[in-house]
Amino acid sequence: MSTLGAFVTIDKSSSVLQKGVPTANIAPTIHALDKTNPGNRYSGPSRLPSPHGVQPSTTPNELEMSQPPSPTNEDAADIVQTLSNPPMNKYRLLSACLMCFGNGINDSAPGALLPYIGNHYGIGYALTSTIFVTNAVGFISAFPLTYVLQARLGRAKMLVLAEAIMMLSYVMLVCTPPFAVVALSFFFSGLGMAFNLVLNNTFCANLANPTTNLGFFHGSYGIGGTVGPLIATALVSRRGGSRTIWSTFYFIPLSVTALNALIAYLTFRRYEADNPAATPLRATSSHPERDSSSDSKSRLLGKSLRNRSTILGALFIFAYQGAEVSISGWIISFLISYRHSEPSRVGYVTAGFWAGITIGRFLLSHPAQRIGEKTSVAAVTVGAIAFQILVWLIPNAIGEAVAVSIVGLLLGPIYPCLTTVISKLVGRRLQISSLACISALGSSGGAVAPFFTGLLAQHSGTWVLHPICISLFVGMLGCWWGLPSVTKRKE
Repeated sequence: MSTLGAFVTIDKSSSVLQKGVPTANIAPTIHALDKTNPGNRYSGPSRLPSPHGVQPSTTPNELEMSQPPSPTNEDAADIVQTLSNPPMNKYRLLSACLMCFGNGINDSAPGALLPYIGNHYGIGYALTSTIFVTNAVGFISAFPLTYVLQARLGRAKMLVLAEAIMMLSYVMLVCTPPFAVVALSFFFSGLGMAFNLVLNNTFCANLANPTTNLGFFHGSYGIGGTVGPLIATALVSRRGGSRTIWSTFYFIPLSVTALNALIAYLTFRRYEADNPAATPLRATSSHPERDSSSDSKSRLLGKSLRNRSTILGALFIFAYQGAEVSISGWIISFLISYRHSEPSRVGYVTAGFWAGITIGRFLLSHPAQRIGEKTSVAAVTVGAIAFQILVWLIPNAIGEAVAVSIVGLLLGPIYPCLTTVISKLVGRRLQISSLACISALGSSGGAVAPFFTGLLAQHSGTWVLHPICISLFVGMLGCWWGLPSVTKRKE
């Protein structure tokens, strides 16, 4: 150092080198600029000196606050998965379709079994139709629970719980209990079905080509709805003077539901790892309002209830399921009472109605997506009104059976289209709570309409089925045109 000092003299009182000494043309670093101008920081957030000239220390929370705000689930663009990415999705869709197949068996069989249940317990239409009411109460009870339980348990365990609740319902039914217990069992079947329906609707709606995937999903419901009355009628119809008791049928959905619980667990157990967007962001000290708090969950439920698309979608499904379940549940009673048909023969008309729904969902859902969901749903609803009038007026059981099947065909693509439209309108964050609300109110339509059909049929006759269904179709059109326009999905 003493040798170096012989050639260079440094003035310690100045921060600048002495004149006359050549210097390299090097730009100052941002840290050097920070030292020369402490009031305007270049290496981070600006900090003014404190009144005493001492720079305060930076806490970890202040460091977090000084960074740009973290994006929320609502701000982020959706990552659209496909059936092949991740590869497990194709098996998840298969599992969802199998669960919907079980739902279809559950919903369609009472239409064929209703006359036999009434005869077994010696009760009329009004009391028998209470099974639709308790089923709807189960759906409505699922609304405030679905989002909370799914966030706590995860997708796989939630689906297993849903299937286990449905199994409990079938165990109660196969014991041929008193009618009060039969009505209670339909509460549990409605609760379990609402859980799996909402979660699987959300899964299918967030895949690429959602309307097509939802067509397969709800088409599986139609397959179950087709085979359910066929099997039920074959079991309970008289053959050689003997007849199987109606409750024996429920061993079949019990077995299907047990298998579905196992498949759902195996296919969805890594769902959250494969789909990070489905996992709510964790709360931090600077963002305590994120979805992990119970207060945030209640806000989401409240927000979905105030959402215009959710309200109109729920009213639409209320009318749709009211008409669907009324036709499925009471068309056989109408044919027996007014067309004087044999129960063993017209028991298959319900199967024809569900076959029409199945074909419509498989064949018409994709064209509906290409044409546009709003235009397609309006067109098929008008067609359903026309053919329902024919069912009412044609005095021939065969002609009415054909017309009922065509009504089912036209109704087929409506539910998948509605689910796609609502999922786009409300966004990913509200999807589960909004679809739960729609399913709950829709199921109540599937109870109120058939229940009042039964009450009116007790006094006026089962012909009241047709004006009730036509009125519900008109209500569907009003709600559908009231929905906002769909914006293009973020890819």
